[in-house]
Amino acid sequence: MLSKTSKQSSAPGILMLADGTVFYGRACGAAGTSTGEVCFNTSLEGYFEVLTDPSYAGQIVTMTYPQIGNYGIDLADTQMAPGMPGEYAGNPRPALRGMIVHDMCRTPSNWRSAQSLPDYLAERGIVAIEGIDTRALVRHLRDNGAQKGIISTEIFDLDELARALAAAPDLVGTNLVETVSCRESYAYGAADLPADHAFASADPAPARHKVVAYDCGIKRGIIEGLVRAGCDLTLVPWNTPAADVLALQPDGVFLSNGPGDPDAVDATYTQVQQLIGKLPIFGICLGHQMISLACGAEMEKLKFGHRGGNQPVMNLLTRRVEITAQNHGFGLLFPSLGALVPELSGGETEHPGGLHGDLRFWVERGIAPVVQNECFGRIRLTHVNLNDGTAEGIQLLDQPCFSVQYHPEASPGPTDAHYLFTAFARLMDGDPDYLNIDISKDRLAGWKFADESVA
Repeated sequence: MLSKTSKQSSAPGILMLADGTVFYGRACGAAGTSTGEVCFNTSLEGYFEVLTDPSYAGQIVTMTYPQIGNYGIDLADTQMAPGMPGEYAGNPRPALRGMIVHDMCRTPSNWRSAQSLPDYLAERGIVAIEGIDTRALVRHLRDNGAQKGIISTEIFDLDELARALAAAPDLVGTNLVETVSCRESYAYGAADLPADHAFASADPAPARHKVVAYDCGIKRGIIEGLVRAGCDLTLVPWNTPAADVLALQPDGVFLSNGPGDPDAVDATYTQVQQLIGKLPIFGICLGHQMISLACGAEMEKLKFGHRGGNQPVMNLLTRRVEITAQNHGFGLLFPSLGALVPELSGGETEHPGGLHGDLRFWVERGIAPVVQNECFGRIRLTHVNLNDGTAEGIQLLDQPCFSVQYHPEASPGPTDAHYLFTAFARLMDGDPDYLNIDISKDRLAGWKFADESVA
């Protein structure tokens, strides 16, 4: 029956989780077997940007939206940076291990589409399966946590699958950043912005800041966001010595997003320790974790992480709620940064709930608490996740440095957090109130709209 539809004939597929749970489906990508941490993304659109995000290295991604592939693929939308290693020049093989969807569309409809998603997956060697009850799978992961899994279109013996899964490496303790970072430094400026996006993107601001960006698996959208905010970039590998960065005499340093366990990326955060206080620093996602670890903080592995374009975050300084795009499985334990400074924390002397306390306490109090850090002085909690009360941003009050746990660009996702690029530019300008920005106006920056004067 399927052979007479747009689905055509499909090979069977199977998913097995580390706890023994099994799901059956059909192949919709490359044939083969793949292992990785099974996680889920709640974005309603942007599947290609999710697929090509280097932060998914080592993971099998489940899309919660039921139908994927409707508008096809335009390679201009890839989130793999120009310097990312891989077998395809300029557009390498995505870093994720596999993809799981409920219903894969093989006949896309979109004026920009050049290829169907199943064809792209097969061409790039990405194993993918459809026909899975993704609602049941996501509920299972929410209840039991993200875990190792194996997907296959060729092995169906459960004992053999279990042995292959047991032999696969764990995400915790593995340095995945080194697999997606550039191998050598390179420059990126306004002239390198893709012409394919000119129909939607406004012209970039004139370059006025020289920035060195640590590439820990940086998304292309992040690079473009920095350039559009007036930064002339030099991207360097994840383990570049601090002395080499300072020798370039930049106006600031940017710490990118990236995959996996932050504790395994010690060659980055030990360099960050040497850079803090010497020049302005802005970190996002893994970069936020690098700054936190440089300050001596502890990390926790989140039960199922934050992955999607709909995570609500409260900015404790402005009391604005941002809907944010996120992709991470680890988070900062804010109390581990130091003891509260009572006079700057509403008189509180103890962290509510202890090390793993719910930080929505500070949202309800309307306070951005400050701790005294042994390494770098006072550190303020600036952003809190409203879904689970975890830390989403910090600001070093005695050093020119701040970070957030999410992505400021819309690739894919909302534009509420775009103001953070502007904040970084203001920090490099020496503005002490650099985070005080009206996001309702800044979220529209960088986009091109139709001329309202035209009838």
